[in-house]
Amino acid sequence: MYYVYILQSSKSGILYYGYTKDLRNRIKEHNEGKSTFTKGHAPWKFVWYCAFINKQKAKDFELYIKSGSGKAFAYKRLVDVALAKTKLNIS
Repeated sequence: MYYVYILQSSKSGILYYGYTKDLRNRIKEHNEGKSTFTKGHAPWKFVWYCAFINKQKAKDFELYIKSGSGKAFAYKRLVDVALAKTKLNIS
């Protein structure tokens, strides 16, 4: 499986979009400062993630959510929904 994910910095509140084959290890790397972009914003928490069987589909979706219209979609449909559930303590 391949995963597309959205992280939020607990420190600065910024969002980070990525993809990986190993979701648990990747969040660990982000929180240990092993990623250049994210190291200054740790700790990170998952906001959203999705599994893909196909690596290319995951890469394509990651590129889409990093685009202007993709960020608008992700924020409106994925981030806002996930954060609202967190505030309401809904699983």
